[in-house]
Amino acid sequence: MPEWLVLTLSMAAAVAVVIVITLLRQRTASEDEDPSETPDVIEYMTMWIGVVYAIVLGLAIAGVWEARSAAQDHVQAEAQALHEIHERVRVYPAAERDRIRADVNAYVGHIVDVEWKTMKDDGRLTDKGDELLARLRADVTDYEPTTDFQAQQYQPLMDQVAAADQARTARAESIDPTMPGVVWGGLLGGGIVTIGMVFALQIGRTPRELILACLFSALIAFLLFLIWDFDAPYSRGITASAEPFLHFFSGAKD
Repeated sequence: MPEWLVLTLSMAAAVAVVIVITLLRQRTASEDEDPSETPDVIEYMTMWIGVVYAIVLGLAIAGVWEARSAAQDHVQAEAQALHEIHERVRVYPAAERDRIRADVNAYVGHIVDVEWKTMKDDGRLTDKGDELLARLRADVTDYEPTTDFQAQQYQPLMDQVAAADQARTARAESIDPTMPGVVWGGLLGGGIVTIGMVFALQIGRTPRELILACLFSALIAFLLFLIWDFDAPYSRGITASAEPFLHFFSGAKD
């Protein structure tokens, strides 16, 4: 289901619930009920529930946004390390240089063309990607420098291979959603309570109040959708992208 459709349905559902409850309350309300008589303690509780829930929502949005940014940083670090390997190996003899560069290009091409889709659909990295990185590591490690200049580049190349491996591991750890189920339970339950307190103030007696209640409910639905959308950095709407790989290796995309 497209992300925009999920957002539209969730906001529409929140508005529909408010309208239905309001109409039911109006039908069942007694004729002598005075909507202006709302105890002060209810107004006080409603205010603090709204404040606390707003803080929780803000922290949740900040958390998933930070996780999404970290996921993009892992991609950037991996692409940068592979680019350094590709460029630093220029001091090696032609045969070894071409073999290592071919390993880098094969690995990047697999990430962009195959592994990225697997991450999005299945939530995992591919075994083929592990094999290609292992082959790159072996080719870099097994070469024995024949000059001092090549020897000076050997350790930096190994460091870049280790950096790429580390970034790949971090990328794998960032695939899963970051929000625990208990947090989602608190967010959804808090949203229900917060919207429910609107009716404790007897809002909805006039069209203006009903519109404000609907907008308030739609806003909460939108913020919850935003948290859900950011929660999986590689598989939902506003995702971390493979653009850093394409920036350094423009021919990687078929």
